[in-house]
Amino acid sequence: MPRVLAISGGVGGAKLALGLSRLLGPEELTVVVNTGDDETFHGLHVSPDVDTVVYALAGLTNPDTGWGVAGDSFRTLDALGRLGGETWFRLGDLDLGMHLRRTELLASGCTLTEATRAICDALGVRHPVVPMSDSPVRTIAQTERGEMAFQEYFVRHACEPRIAGVRFAGADNAAPSSAFHDALANADAVVFCPSNPLVSIGPVLAVPGVHGAIERFAGPRIAISPIVGGRALKGPAAKMMAELGEEVSNAGVARRYAGLIDVLVLDGSDAAEAPAVEALGIAAHVAPTVMTTDADKTALAREVLVLASHPAPRRSAR
Repeated sequence: MPRVLAISGGVGGAKLALGLSRLLGPEELTVVVNTGDDETFHGLHVSPDVDTVVYALAGLTNPDTGWGVAGDSFRTLDALGRLGGETWFRLGDLDLGMHLRRTELLASGCTLTEATRAICDALGVRHPVVPMSDSPVRTIAQTERGEMAFQEYFVRHACEPRIAGVRFAGADNAAPSSAFHDALANADAVVFCPSNPLVSIGPVLAVPGVHGAIERFAGPRIAISPIVGGRALKGPAAKMMAELGEEVSNAGVARRYAGLIDVLVLDGSDAAEAPAVEALGIAAHVAPTVMTTDADKTALAREVLVLASHPAPRRSAR
């Protein structure tokens, strides 16, 4: 099997990461995760995308939401609200354990990578889950109401403000985590999971050296489109693309990844878009990309591994 570096955001990425983990051993799969969404709440370091991937691989995910912990409750947050505290970012009672432990590890001198590894070990997650950087990088939404931290835009305001752009504060001074650097150097294939290309993959690519390294990567580079039928299955990707004047389509996603991928996997319902993708010099591969069940996740992962084992020739845009 090829050694795969999967680059992931939250829910959609976690689903494919789980599928890949069913087919690849820990030495064959590393999942590098966006940390641009990280934030401090109630004095705790919260890494939403990292946690979503870790919970998925640990078999703990809330199946109704695709994030958080199955069976969680919010009694602590409700009590905090009665005391006048902010509760718009919903941290569950079981989920708090993750954030308490991470914050404790960071305070003891661990890097974010080391803290994540310790948490994975404790939960029995054998496949490496790696933060994109040990330095803080924060996604800032530039909206009609001014700039705001991504979680404020995404959760507190439910993506309602019209967006004019995003920036990644701290990216210029960051570096890929050493585990990310090593995984990329040793990978046979790079896979962009079906995550928001602007604010889930974008922060990873903004870390100095990452974009260029993937441009030069000699092996297969594959992305799974998060757009199906002109909309995002999860999250604000379609809304953000439209408000930025971009085409909300698989071709629009392909343009975002120009120079970084050889193949874009699009859902069977969007097969008619394949020629538009291929006109951009990117091979289009049609497969079921909607992952409702664990069998769906494994089936899509199997399609990705076939592509990773039989790379398409590099093309030029027509």
